[in-house]
Amino acid sequence: MPATTADEDDPKAASREEAANRTDPPPLTARRSRAAKIFRLAATGVILLVAFVAAAFVWEFYVAAPWTRDGSVRVQVANIAPQVSGQIVSVRVQDNQSVHKGDLLYVIDPVDFEVAVTSADAEVKNREADLQVKNAQSARRQALTTVSTSVEEKQQYAGTAKIAAAALESAQAQLRQAQVNLERTQVKSTVNGRVTNLLMRVGDYARTGTSNISVVDTDSFWIDGYFEETKMANIHVGDAADIKLMGYAPHLTGSVESITLGISTANAAASTQGLPDVNPVYTWVRLAQRVPVRVRIDHKPDDVPLVAGMTATVVVGDGRAPMPTWFMDLRNRVSGLTNSTAGTQEAERH
Repeated sequence: MPATTADEDDPKAASREEAANRTDPPPLTARRSRAAKIFRLAATGVILLVAFVAAAFVWEFYVAAPWTRDGSVRVQVANIAPQVSGQIVSVRVQDNQSVHKGDLLYVIDPVDFEVAVTSADAEVKNREADLQVKNAQSARRQALTTVSTSVEEKQQYAGTAKIAAAALESAQAQLRQAQVNLERTQVKSTVNGRVTNLLMRVGDYARTGTSNISVVDTDSFWIDGYFEETKMANIHVGDAADIKLMGYAPHLTGSVESITLGISTANAAASTQGLPDVNPVYTWVRLAQRVPVRVRIDHKPDDVPLVAGMTATVVVGDGRAPMPTWFMDLRNRVSGLTNSTAGTQEAERH
């Protein structure tokens, strides 16, 4: 039999020797696992914080910030109608031609009105002569004594003279009206602007009060911005506004001139039976109404033309909404705690 040693006969001694010869593994794997877990938690927290900040920014930008892409260039258009009727004998402007206030647009045949002026002038001269005769007769009667004429006759001649004077005034008014009508045969522009959509031609018949030529008033351009009602709390009359027209890089500057006080509502319409026609309101889905805001144009670059109906982006003020109340309270609390801590440390240091 092979010889055995004391260590071979004692199993406990062998295990002790084995344990002594075995080295403990380093705690590197445990540290890596713990670091990975901390990193995952930190990454999750950062992602949640970024998502919260992004959501707050998107909410503020799209819901509360006072800006809109739904803007439009507006302008006043003078629909000029003749004040007398007649055939058009001359058109002095062309389509899209610039005109000034008082410029001649077209001429109505003046022959009939010239005849009316001549007739009215003759009537005035007739009434003047009649008045002269009646005044002379009245003066002679007034100079006579009651022996030669009666008081009643004097009153009759004086009244006849007054009637003749009134007839003269009426004839003079008719003459003035005839002269005005003759002047109105020359239809002139009432504003500074540009002729638009000119369809009239020589030979057309112009009717009193019927518009037949339109002039865009170039001095009356403004911007209408249609803001959602959720943004109206941050818009005030007098606020500065930045305007960007679609298709042009330069910006226009302006200011809020007025805010519309009413828009139409479908619930105000009556049904066929005269009952109110009320639209259903969904509890979770409600569309914000848009309120027109009139913006006055203060400055326009020379290379940017204004055309009524153009689309504009309007930003009121700096385009930012004020911070929410809860955020301001939280910031004030944090600032108060920070200042208190700094004050305590400063006191301890002294």
